[in-house]
Amino acid sequence: ASLKIYVFLNPNQALRLCLGSTAVGAQYGAISALSINNDCSRLLCGFAKGQITMWDLASGKLLRSITDAHPPGTAILHIKFTDDPTLAICNDSGGSVFELSFKRVMGVRTCESRCLFSGSKGEVCCIEPLHAKAELRDHPITQYSLLAMASLTKILVIGLKPSLKVWMTFPYGRMDPSSVPLLAWHFVAVQTAVNPVLAFCRGDVVHFLLVKRDDSGAIHVTKQKQLHLHYDLINFTWINSRTVVLLDSVEKLHVIDRQTQEELETVEISEVQLVYNSSHFKSLATGGNVSQALALVGEKACYQSISNCGGQIFYVGTKSVHVMTLRSWRERIDHLLKQECLNEALALAWSFHEGKAKAVVGLSGEEQKRKAVVADRMVEILIHYADRIMKKCPEQGKIQVMEQYFQDMVPVIVDYCLLLQRMDLLFSQMYDKMAENSVAKGVFLECLEPYIISDKLVGMTAQIMKDLLLHFQDKNLMANMEACIVHMDVTSLDIQQVVLMCWENHLYDAMIYVYNSGMNDFITPMEVRKCEAIDEQVIMGNKLLVYISCCLAGRAYPLGNISENLVPLVKNQVFEFLIRLHSAEAPVEEEVYPYVRTLLHFDTREFLNVLALTFEDFKNDKQAVEYQQRIVDILLKVMVENSDFTPSQVGCLFTFLARQLAKPNNTLFVNRTLFDQVLEFLCSPDDDSRHSERQQVLLELLQAGGIVQFEESRLIQMAEKAEFYQICEFMYEREHRYDKIIDCYLHDPLRKVRMRICKSNYIENLDEISFPFLSPFKAADLISIHFSDQIEQIIQNLEVKIAKRCYGRVNQDLLQLSPSVTEQFIELLCQYDPEQVLETLKFLESYRLEETIQIVQKKQLYEASSYLLEKKEDIHSAFLVMLEVWSILVFFPYNVGSVEVPSLKAIEDTLAKTIALCQRNSHKLNQQQREALWFPLLEAMMSPKRSSSSTVLGHYSEFLKNLTMQVLNNMAAFISLPLILQRILQDPVYGRGKLGEIQGLVLGMLDSFNYEQTLLETTTNLLNHDLHWSLRNLKASVTRGLNPKQDYCCICLQQYKRRQETSDQIIVFSCGHLYHSLCLMSKECGIESKGQIRWTCFKCSASHKGGKLSEASSELKRRTPTSSESLLDPQQAQAFDQLCRLYRGTSRLALLTELSRDRGGEKHGLLHVSQGDSALNSVFQNETFQLHLTPPPPLLDD
Repeated sequence: ASLKIYVFLNPNQALRLCLGSTAVGAQYGAISALSINNDCSRLLCGFAKGQITMWDLASGKLLRSITDAHPPGTAILHIKFTDDPTLAICNDSGGSVFELSFKRVMGVRTCESRCLFSGSKGEVCCIEPLHAKAELRDHPITQYSLLAMASLTKILVIGLKPSLKVWMTFPYGRMDPSSVPLLAWHFVAVQTAVNPVLAFCRGDVVHFLLVKRDDSGAIHVTKQKQLHLHYDLINFTWINSRTVVLLDSVEKLHVIDRQTQEELETVEISEVQLVYNSSHFKSLATGGNVSQALALVGEKACYQSISNCGGQIFYVGTKSVHVMTLRSWRERIDHLLKQECLNEALALAWSFHEGKAKAVVGLSGEEQKRKAVVADRMVEILIHYADRIMKKCPEQGKIQVMEQYFQDMVPVIVDYCLLLQRMDLLFSQMYDKMAENSVAKGVFLECLEPYIISDKLVGMTAQIMKDLLLHFQDKNLMANMEACIVHMDVTSLDIQQVVLMCWENHLYDAMIYVYNSGMNDFITPMEVRKCEAIDEQVIMGNKLLVYISCCLAGRAYPLGNISENLVPLVKNQVFEFLIRLHSAEAPVEEEVYPYVRTLLHFDTREFLNVLALTFEDFKNDKQAVEYQQRIVDILLKVMVENSDFTPSQVGCLFTFLARQLAKPNNTLFVNRTLFDQVLEFLCSPDDDSRHSERQQVLLELLQAGGIVQFEESRLIQMAEKAEFYQICEFMYEREHRYDKIIDCYLHDPLRKVRMRICKSNYIENLDEISFPFLSPFKAADLISIHFSDQIEQIIQNLEVKIAKRCYGRVNQDLLQLSPSVTEQFIELLCQYDPEQVLETLKFLESYRLEETIQIVQKKQLYEASSYLLEKKEDIHSAFLVMLEVWSILVFFPYNVGSVEVPSLKAIEDTLAKTIALCQRNSHKLNQQQREALWFPLLEAMMSPKRSSSSTVLGHYSEFLKNLTMQVLNNMAAFISLPLILQRILQDPVYGRGKLGEIQGLVLGMLDSFNYEQTLLETTTNLLNHDLHWSLRNLKASVTRGLNPKQDYCCICLQQYKRRQETSDQIIVFSCGHLYHSLCLMSKECGIESKGQIRWTCFKCSASHKGGKLSEASSELKRRTPTSSESLLDPQQAQAFDQLCRLYRGTSRLALLTELSRDRGGEKHGLLHVSQGDSALNSVFQNETFQLHLTPPPPLLDD
């Protein structure tokens, strides 16, 4: 209360103590702070007028009244007991912090005060000593009596014992000045150690600092993960090490899980009408002598109105006190049970069991103990769940409705019982309850299937297994039953009954599994009964092959492995079974080796593959060798001496034998005569049946290594006789007889259809097929035999192919050819691909100029001739060739009386190439030689105008005028303007008549001159202006002062004034960061070069990981003067870089350059010649672009 202290110690809120009186209240003012020590024997009270009192809570007596602990005229904002009952901390409205030491001397209680922090250095508005629970009192860090203090600018952590020492200083960043600083300690288990964590926040960010003590006794503070919020905080409270409760500025509570930063719940508490400490922070009781910043923080301060104890948070309102607490884990589960949310209750309980739940209260102890407590509670819920299922079962309606109901409910019970590993509960109480309803019983049994198949459910009772199999049999779910049987422990079942059921329902996998695992019998499953249905025979045969393969490889069927001590026995039993001479109860007419014979007839290839895999696993001992040889002998006896097998089956046998004989460690013996018999059998010319099959079988035999068993010459002879062209091809390839391979392709009847389709293309590609392999003589023989009627076409195609192939390899092969071969290649290229001649000549070097010029002139390739003449340095001849081409394009159609108009594009391109030729060579010619080039070109341009009666003018008048202007513009760079004008005026066409004929040409030349002069003057002015602007800004940047963002080092967080080392320097960067030079050197942020150290900002460079490191160097503000240099110092270099980044955009000089190249021709009506793709990206393609070249403003007369 404002004048008295009310203490409620009774749970029924009965008043037990009333401390103080109205007289004391009138003298001291309102109570502004309270604190109770650990054993609840003493109470400290701070008042608005600055007094402090201590009360005995047992007797209610006033023990001390302290009036001189801090400067008068300031209110007590905080008062806190430490873990030492004789030591307390107080904080007043002046921002100072004092230590209060309580002593008793000669029976007199005294109090000594010591100033820990003066408000003149920064006003402290929040303090929080570290308190440890009873079980943590022996923690090494408690001996330091740590105290956290929050001022308006930074956080400090100091140790009060054994001597006063500052352990950490952490400055704030930029934030709202009205936000409230908050501090809270809590011991948290991090990895294997328990250490205190300090949470401090101001505004919308919560920082967590881990405080640890090392072996040397020093304390280290480590930053942990931050918590970023979207609201401003006015209170922070720990509930436990994982859960915190936050109060925002609109009086809304937020329950947060610290590790995941997930918001668990939000509660509105505006109805509490929380009491704020604004009047105390403003020190209204003492005249309001506080700073404006502290008064602004006090608007939202509610430090003394919120307290927590034992997981409860107390909120003091204007009319009442509210207590908020988190429900315990049992209460949370019970709350869901009351709402009949059993599924949610089980899920929540399981999260408690696995330790994944958040904001857990009331569940402590070791992990196994916690799991046992939760498991017992889950069992109770499951029993209640089962009862509820049976009670709420729909009594009437369709059977489908009831099945759906139990399918939704029963799996939950099964899942959680198996998760808890309570098989006893599942198969006793739960199954008994489900058995009361036949539908529920069936759903329960079906729910067990996925757990049985995944081997998660073992140890079922015999009754459950029996009921499960009967249920599947009644439901005709044979596949499900078989899948379950192969995962069960069948020793507890009636094996005879299960085997009979498997035979009746054709469950071969289950039957084999029961015999193997139940009776260790691996032979009886192979003595199968005969099936009437063909499909059943196929299924059984395939399963038997896989089963035999597993047994011989030591694996169990259909899954798992055979016990190691049984593997040799099983292999021997299976081999003995396979090679039995007769079966049990065999009839008289039964042939020998019936089991091997049956398997070979069923699938020869797969049975032999099984044997091959088995031979791989055999150890190289005497018994294994005997078994292998015996099986091979039996296979030969059964298949070779019997005509029931097809050629394909016989071929599979000998392919198998060839593979075995080809092994390096082979010990088998097979008579080579048998291979010869097989060869004669497969290559028999009298048997035309299965020709392709026999050829494919023999080919596989040869590829498997059987070729070593035959005489190659005899093999080729028999293959040719049998028309086995693929066999012949295989043998010819081994002997590198490629001409014979092509004969095989042409004679093979299996490829005739393909050859008919490809025959026309074969001639085109003949050189590609033959030349890599054949000699010229064999290629000629092949063509003369098979393509005698098309020899001329083939020769012509070969010439074209050679030219194209040489051109395709010009980059790598032709550079090393002799001149004669190269010239021959160029001649072929002129004949078949003249468009590529010029590009090839530019690339090649190994040809003679005179001979090559004669070749291209003979083929009338004018551009190539001009290029070679220019390369020969006969510029005039090259020019005459190009001029001749141009004249032909202009006059040729009319000389022959044609009315066809030649391509304007061709004329324009030819003129452009001619101009380029003149421009390339004008620099190395004298004036007379230049005139010999340019004036004939100008003469050629004006000559069509002389034939005034010609129809040329009707089609080309304007076009030729533009071309003439283009020639004049280009020759003006090499020929003086008076000579050009004189030549034009002397021309008979322009020398008579009106001046209007040449007026356009002359005015165009003058306009070009004026435009270029204006462009030059404008460019000069812009360059001067840009240079002046750049130098002015550079000077302003490098001469401005530096303003540090803070007065402490950004690495050690110490104020720069604290450093007293003479070798230490203060370094300030242009980004505003301040460092000690020794701190920067420790972070390797200084590079010594040429006797000077080049510094980089630690923070800025760290924020650009792997990217563009801030190479901006620092401006050194040293305590000793330094000498200046003529070069730019690092600070000036940084300023210049900033200036360059600031002045971005298209260069004005570049704009004018582009304008002179592109815009000028359009402005003066000149013909525009495309200069490549760069014009497409020109800024002048934009319709909105305008360049205003206005004259300077006129000077005003005085």
